[in-house]
Amino acid sequence: MDATLPTQQPLSRLNVFATKGVQMRTFHLTWLTFFFCFFGWFGIAPLMPLVREQLHLDKGQVGNIVIASVSATILARLLMGKLCDTIGPRLAYTLLLAVGALPVMFIGLSNSYQSFLLFRLAIGIIGASFVITQFHTSMMFAPNIVGTANAVAGGWGNLGGGIANMLMPLVAAGFVALGYVDKANSWRLAMVVPGVILLIMSVLYYKFTEDTPRGNYADIERTASIKKKGTFLLALRDYRTWLLALAYGACFGIEITIDNVAAVYFVDHFGATLVAAGLLAGVFGFMNIFARGLGGIVADRTGRAYGIKGKWVLLSGLLVLEGIGIAFFSMAPSLALAITAMLGFALFLKMANGCTYSIVPFVNKEAIGSVSGVVGAGGNLGAMLVGFLFKSASISYSQAFLYIGFGVAAVGAIVLLVRLVVKESAEVATEAPLTLASA
Repeated sequence: MDATLPTQQPLSRLNVFATKGVQMRTFHLTWLTFFFCFFGWFGIAPLMPLVREQLHLDKGQVGNIVIASVSATILARLLMGKLCDTIGPRLAYTLLLAVGALPVMFIGLSNSYQSFLLFRLAIGIIGASFVITQFHTSMMFAPNIVGTANAVAGGWGNLGGGIANMLMPLVAAGFVALGYVDKANSWRLAMVVPGVILLIMSVLYYKFTEDTPRGNYADIERTASIKKKGTFLLALRDYRTWLLALAYGACFGIEITIDNVAAVYFVDHFGATLVAAGLLAGVFGFMNIFARGLGGIVADRTGRAYGIKGKWVLLSGLLVLEGIGIAFFSMAPSLALAITAMLGFALFLKMANGCTYSIVPFVNKEAIGSVSGVVGAGGNLGAMLVGFLFKSASISYSQAFLYIGFGVAAVGAIVLLVRLVVKESAEVATEAPLTLASA
């Protein structure tokens, strides 16, 4: 009706070089914020050899720290999914960033295993940023492109984990070179950097984003007819939510586990230096710059050709290939072959991440945030469970990766089997409206 009307609608195409309009401004801010959340979440991972030496940690304690780093995220993702449906992604993200920055900055105060474990547990809440990013992107893009938009935003955000593995050893070394701290304590000062960045992003997110293309929840709720009560139960009652949570545990759950243990694995198993191990682990995370987005693109095209059922078949196949690749990685006799296998399974893993969240918005259009939260929590639950393999005194890291490979392939087969056996009475069509923009 007026010239501003198109800006009130979700975008039907994604131009990553565009910056005008609330949709693209939100897109770029949400993936960038997610990037720094991942950077802060896994910033300590490549520095763990230093922490392990200074705090005299054994393998079991390191394993408990890995488990703790992903445990708090489970409840945080469930909570943030619900908050996205109620107070909106803008306020939810601002709150999460402001609170999550504190343990990131102050983990350097740890002087014992117990205090470090508690700080690592608290840092895990910023992993819930993923749910808000996926929800906010779903609000800003139309159904025909939402899978691609979610995957690109998620992939570029996940890239923060890889960049953290690459840069944090260099940040720590930089503080040593400047004479501010010795090498043994360099990890303490290094972690202040991502914490400060998170506080800055909380201000930017509050100031420059909106909940939907039509405005913030506080403004549009006066006329909106959709009521956001009971969305969590809607999500829990649908078996597809749980199936996607299982699948996400087998792809994203493995990703954040590798983000946590890869540097230690390369140091201990292949004798790599701290900086070299961080760079190698960073290569795994760096593939998010294209691989998760590729999964979303392929999933959207599959959905247009074969519907939602085609996306499920694609997800199953990606998980099986991921599992096979992890098994080969576990048996690699040399560093070169291990890197090759890692690049192979990383491609399928990250594509599976993107494919999973190309399906999420179509499970229940009235509970996108809650479905996203439950599925995201499933990813962290998977990471927590496999974390127990890495703390066992009787299982080597190589054996743990082999068991994980078999398990991931089995999950892929389960996804396909369930979708073939269960008959759908109704499936949200890819043309169905997804957001409050239709209210």
